[in-house]
Amino acid sequence: MVRVVAEGKEATIMNTRDALKMAYDEGLDLVMISPNATPPVCRIIEYQKYLYEQKKKEKERKANSAKIVIKEIRLSPQTDDHDFEFKLNHAIRFLKEGNKVKVDVFFRGRAIVYKEQGEAQLLKFAEALLDYGKPEVMPRLEGKRMLMIIAPKKQG
Repeated sequence: MVRVVAEGKEATIMNTRDALKMAYDEGLDLVMISPNATPPVCRIIEYQKYLYEQKKKEKERKANSAKIVIKEIRLSPQTDDHDFEFKLNHAIRFLKEGNKVKVDVFFRGRAIVYKEQGEAQLLKFAEALLDYGKPEVMPRLEGKRMLMIIAPKKQG
């Protein structure tokens, strides 16, 4: 026994064989919608059209979900004040757009001995951006790069 729901008809409980015959007579398919219900619920529909609609809804839901973009800004241990401000303005723009900003200090050659300067640059950068975002990942050294990720503050 199944509960049959058809368009333009009232939901009725009938024998599975009768429900299949009813769907076949209409040239449609009998699709089980809720197998855990008592009795199970079936719908008389065109199955391919149903699948198409499901895919379309899934695609629409994916399109509306938020996409996280990470913008990258590269500094050096000896970045000048003007260049620092220039890159800071870019980071502010990225954060206002809702993107994350990955700031890294790249140590060339023997500049790796100035790790403290690199960390100081990153902390200074994060402090200047406190109004627009907060550090998600604090400065850490990965090979010849020291990086930090700053996430935008929620608008609200």
